[in-house]
Amino acid sequence: MRKSFLSEVNLIHKAVFLDLQGTLGGEGLGDIRDFSFFPFSYEAIKLLNASSLLAIIVTNQSHIGKGCFSFKEYEQRVKQLKKTLQKRSLHVDGWYCCPHTKQDACSCKKPLPGLLFQAKRDLEIRLEESYVVGDMGVTDMLLADAVDAKGVLVRTGVGGKSLTEFRYTWKHVTPVYIAKNVLDAVQWILEEEKYGG
Repeated sequence: MRKSFLSEVNLIHKAVFLDLQGTLGGEGLGDIRDFSFFPFSYEAIKLLNASSLLAIIVTNQSHIGKGCFSFKEYEQRVKQLKKTLQKRSLHVDGWYCCPHTKQDACSCKKPLPGLLFQAKRDLEIRLEESYVVGDMGVTDMLLADAVDAKGVLVRTGVGGKSLTEFRYTWKHVTPVYIAKNVLDAVQWILEEEKYGG
């Protein structure tokens, strides 16, 4: 039986937590129903699959909470996206979603760390030795900071604006690396793990 509390000594995995929209594909503030992977995202996931790091998607989907589409529709789209990866012999090790709006006052909407704590319990992850990759400073980089993980900001999606006009929303946090895109981010992470991780 799995213990409800995992001590740090029993946590065996490191992970790369990947934002979905704006990072792996689609628009930063877009709708998952219109989502498609960037071509370079396949190579990024391939590199992670070949490494010892877990590849985990963590996404806010407030359109569900706003009634734009149902959680069942979301799950159907995720199933399609997983099949897209499987056709290329790729996979993600976990897929976590917050369906809530700000008004729901949940603990899982990024930058709150609820989804990462869930992944930690499910997959025995050492969060402080893991990475968060995303295009939004105000959610993804603050999420990394909340669990003492390493934040890597990508310039795709709203990454450029995160570094300029929206920098004030996460001004007390500095990413460990600013990447051109998710492939650049993963390549940097693997080098970091090889030489200093």
